[in-house]
Amino acid sequence: MTRRVAVIGGGSSGLACIKSCLGEGLEPVCYESSDDIGGLWRFKENPEPDRASIYHSVIINTSKEMMCFSDFPIPANFPNYMHNSLIMDYFRMYADHFQLTKHIRFNTKVLQVRQRSDFSHSGQWDVETENKDGKTEKHIFDAVMICIGHHCHPNLPLHDFPGIDTFKGTYFHSRDYKTPEEWRNKKAVVIGIGNSGGDIAVELSRVTKQLYLSTRRGAWILNRVGDNGFPLDLHFNRVLDFLQLILPFGVFCGLAERQLNQRFDHALYNLKPKHRLFSQHPTVNDELPNRILSGTVQVKPNIRRLQGSSVEFDDGSVVEDVDLVVFATGYRFSFPFLASHVTSVSGNKASLYKYVFPPELERPTLAIIGLVQPLGAIMPISEMQARWATRVFKGCTKLPSVASMLKDVQCKQETMAKRYVSSQRHTIQVDYLNYMDEIAGLLGVRPNIPRLLLTDPRLGLKVLFGPGTPYQYRLKGPGKWAGARQAIFTQWERVAQPMQTRPCDDPKTKRSYMWPLILSAAVVGWAAYVNRNNFPAYLHDPTALLDKMKVYLPAQ
Repeated sequence: MTRRVAVIGGGSSGLACIKSCLGEGLEPVCYESSDDIGGLWRFKENPEPDRASIYHSVIINTSKEMMCFSDFPIPANFPNYMHNSLIMDYFRMYADHFQLTKHIRFNTKVLQVRQRSDFSHSGQWDVETENKDGKTEKHIFDAVMICIGHHCHPNLPLHDFPGIDTFKGTYFHSRDYKTPEEWRNKKAVVIGIGNSGGDIAVELSRVTKQLYLSTRRGAWILNRVGDNGFPLDLHFNRVLDFLQLILPFGVFCGLAERQLNQRFDHALYNLKPKHRLFSQHPTVNDELPNRILSGTVQVKPNIRRLQGSSVEFDDGSVVEDVDLVVFATGYRFSFPFLASHVTSVSGNKASLYKYVFPPELERPTLAIIGLVQPLGAIMPISEMQARWATRVFKGCTKLPSVASMLKDVQCKQETMAKRYVSSQRHTIQVDYLNYMDEIAGLLGVRPNIPRLLLTDPRLGLKVLFGPGTPYQYRLKGPGKWAGARQAIFTQWERVAQPMQTRPCDDPKTKRSYMWPLILSAAVVGWAAYVNRNNFPAYLHDPTALLDKMKVYLPAQ
């Protein structure tokens, strides 16, 4: 009998789960509380409760070759960094191509997920849902995949800002920001220098009278545009990953920080943090340095207090007549439909084996997909987790003992605590390539580079020295895709194509005589040096020199 799997959430992770279930012969039923797919990436003018919401201008900060699903490349004509509307177009193409939408129940909210009375034997779950008309239903599933992400509940720490109740202007969380126009010629403060905070500060600064960016720690700022104009994340490969493993953490950070400071001096721009580059999730923003340089953005320390329409910062400076405060202070995640004994969330931490499986469940039939904050793209990671989880559900892949899983969870928590700044933002951090390889190893799809170098050297070199694109994980094993090799060989063509929008003939190079002249002069000089003792005789009788040269000329 076909096993039924409940997939909660129809965003990018949910779509990957539906497809993975179908690929393994499982029967997915996806419950999506809204009326469309896309999750975080679907722009809506009015935010919905307990759902992430983006602003109109959002452009993703991972490039298309790094963020695509591993067996469905993003069209070559799409830009490398896509606007949220294009991301939605891609999701629709993916859902249509693999016929995923028919498995989704829209406008259906999951109220409760609980273990059945015979769970220790069956591993089954009771799932209670409610449709838009308020009708509730109960269903039985053999497994459950939770794909609601970690941008669930806005973190609005008003208690950390004395006087906020007296503030005469407007304040809200970044999820409620949509467009900048209504704040033209106003004064605004943005709190937080993560990706949302940086983007909103830059956009508002184009219309406001003055924009103040408040940050407690500062941040290292990455640029989407890397060396030679290629997307930055395409420069991250296995060689760089190996260097990160063998070099001391401080040395590796120092090398990268020096490169970032060559673009602009973070200390000069009042942004340099006390922590190292890889001790915090970096901020990706191409325009912030220009905005600071032009004075439209002023970087300020943390807010000490608010009073009426004035804002006082920790350095004692005061800004009067502030009209807007935007809290770009992140999100909290939770699973309100799940009993706390199944998996609990405290301080934005959840105890999960490889960030997927609750380690102490009697049967491994619950998986949480996409609950990671990668230094890289989330879509391929969610897909990899889904591929692994569905194999576990089928019994094709076994999990280790409870003790081993708990030890792994503790080890990851300790490693994270040593590396990262203490913050609820740094509880689910993973390095993209390391984590992908880790889960791929459990699934049996991790590329064997030594073998590739022997059997297919061209491909092996591209996997080793090229970007860690998702196609690498479709070369072998469960879910192998016949087009993976070709996708790897053509990835740079898809990077270049959207930028080739006008004919650009290289200028014809004129023939240069510089090198022949230099070489001729060198030969003459060398000959003169070798025959320096006979040089006066040659000047007196040049025929002697000609006779000597005839020895080296071909016979008539």
